[in-house]
Amino acid sequence: MPNIGAPELIVILVIALLVLGPKKLPEVGRSIGRGMREFKESLSGDHTPADEDKPVLKAKSDA
Repeated sequence: MPNIGAPELIVILVIALLVLGPKKLPEVGRSIGRGMREFKESLSGDHTPADEDKPVLKAKSDA
């Protein structure tokens, strides 16, 4: 397995910043983190969907 050090990691992050842009990069990081968390939960068997923790906002009806 290749050893990735600090200089290589910095180059990868700079390329990602140039390709995705500063506005999209945090969103991509969150989605990767969420995916890794769900993967680890599925391996361990502890499955609590992340959507259950968030409150559900209901739309107001004009009726």
